Amino acid sequence: MPEKNVKRYYFDWAASAPAQEIVPCDHFGNPSSQHSEGRKAKDALEQARQRCACVLHVKPETLFFTSGGTESNGIALLSNLTRNGNGRIISSLAEHASVSEAVETLKKTGKPSGGISLDEYGRVTKSNLEKALEKYGDVRFISAMAVNNETGIINDTASLAGVIRKLKTPVHFHCDLVQAAGKIPLDISEWEIDSASFSAHKIGGPRGIGLLYLRNPSLDILYRGGGQENGVRGGTENVAGACALAFCLEKFGSIETVKNNYDSAFKRFNKLISSFLSTNRCTIIPQQRVNNNEIFSPYILQAAFDNIPGEVMARALDDLGFAVSTGSACSSNSPERPVLTAMNIPEKLRIEGIRISQGYTTTDEEIDLLTDAVTEVLKFL
Repeated sequence: MPEKNVKRYYFDWAASAPAQEIVPCDHFGNPSSQHSEGRKAKDALEQARQRCACVLHVKPETLFFTSGGTESNGIALLSNLTRNGNGRIISSLAEHASVSEAVETLKKTGKPSGGISLDEYGRVTKSNLEKALEKYGDVRFISAMAVNNETGIINDTASLAGVIRKLKTPVHFHCDLVQAAGKIPLDISEWEIDSASFSAHKIGGPRGIGLLYLRNPSLDILYRGGGQENGVRGGTENVAGACALAFCLEKFGSIETVKNNYDSAFKRFNKLISSFLSTNRCTIIPQQRVNNNEIFSPYILQAAFDNIPGEVMARALDDLGFAVSTGSACSSNSPERPVLTAMNIPEKLRIEGIRISQGYTTTDEEIDLLTDAVTEVLKFL
């Protein structure tokens, strides 16, 4: 355990971003109640929905508040159980566990599924999607995330949607945007995706609140409750959470703000990559990123240090005051690295890999201090 007087530096933003100072919400009434307190809470909820819609460039009636990205993904994926016939579900081999596990659940019910392979960067390309569609002629649902939570690779979501819209049979295109919100410019109305997931705590909001976007709100939902959120997500709405999510989206999600933060983050990670490589014991994952860094998110970096297991490096840095991870927090109890495996990353590098993720408040000084800490660890390991 690190000593109490060790100053802390946070580099695990992809797991959860530091909470922002958010204006307290005093609307304690149930939004479904008809009295004055309930109506005020309902008004606050709808205002939050409109604020989120404005940032995301969509209609308010296409947004539904959920408990987070996992539930949003689950609602979209499990809606396949209500569809007539056995239309196939295919997803990229780099999806978050909340998608891949939902697909496994659907397989157990008899729903056919399939995977979309990745290129050497870990991307889902138009070519790979077309090959999957050619292989499986009965596809009715596709899931491909925009920004990968382990490597930071950015998929060209609009081009993938273009392939899907040319199909003769309608296919639902779902996109996990949890790591994209506040990180890349979002105008999902132009991408022609059918559904998307968001999570507040990845952009400085509280845990337990997220969004589901549905281009066609009439999606047949499997799990139902009391009719809240227009029947898409039952349960008493989290008004305070919705207001906080709207606040964080407004603060960090606008296209102008994203672009301004992006340039600074890109420069910081370019510096970090160069510093790591100068140790002669670091391999950037994938190695192709070194010469093509612009196609990766400047907020997520996967790196391996020769002969040091990722868990050991993460613990050593933690003792020095630096919080990093060995991958997705949702899969931290498993030694497997399915995303890296799908990218054909050698086992040695998969074991040695750590994920470093920065955010809006990360500074150049903190990058330098992290480099110094890694150099210190390499002297002894």
